[in-house]
Amino acid sequence: MDGPGSLADYGPAALSAVVVAGYLVLGEPVVGHVLHRRFEGRLRAEEGARRSFYGRLLVLEWGLALLALVIWLNAPGVDAAAVGLRWPQSWPGPLAGAAAVLLLVFVAVSTRALRSGALAEAAAARRRPGEGRHAEPQVHATLALLPRTRGERRLFTVVGLTAGVCEEWLYRGFFLAVVAAVAGGLSTPALVAVGAVAFGLAHAYQGVAGIVTTGVLGGVLAGLYLDTGSLLLPVLLHVVIDLRFLLVPASALPAVSR
Repeated sequence: MDGPGSLADYGPAALSAVVVAGYLVLGEPVVGHVLHRRFEGRLRAEEGARRSFYGRLLVLEWGLALLALVIWLNAPGVDAAAVGLRWPQSWPGPLAGAAAVLLLVFVAVSTRALRSGALAEAAAARRRPGEGRHAEPQVHATLALLPRTRGERRLFTVVGLTAGVCEEWLYRGFFLAVVAAVAGGLSTPALVAVGAVAFGLAHAYQGVAGIVTTGVLGGVLAGLYLDTGSLLLPVLLHVVIDLRFLLVPASALPAVSR
């Protein structure tokens, strides 16, 4: 990664860059938690709650991505290479490559489990006794987000593509460049660790297991980015991971009681 040498490279955009990077670590977990809790409440009362939530996600992610883009465009000493906006400069190293392969295996196995309905049954089994029909909110946050209808699937496709592009730009390209500028001289493993923690915390609404899982994902994607010097492979892998949910039929997902 040919990152900026110092925060001075951002010129007049330095403060804005730090504020947005700080929001990604500290603000996004809070905002995400609030949005998802509200979504889960509306899910039982509103027919179009899932589509409405997808729309909010699109506005939030594209808004943040465009804000980060404007900041970068006003950073005179930070070129496109410093934020991964170029073609891959090399193949992933053995460690990042092996991690990516293992990640794809996990994706294939988890997708098969989702298609079988096993994870939905496990979520239903965790319902606490005595809570009646309204105990269904123990449904895992990720399962609640998955599309059921044809219209939801079309919009979810846009959400998956958006997540691949915007989140890689925000958490790998933009964020790691700001971290490198602020900390100065961080090693690749340290940048991978920082990227993993930030991405995991952004998914705090999924609980501890979700933080760990997405944190590992963030670390793998950061490793691919830093090894290749480009956001291209992380974006493609991220899109594949998100859009795999389109392979899961609605019949394999838990119903939400109203």
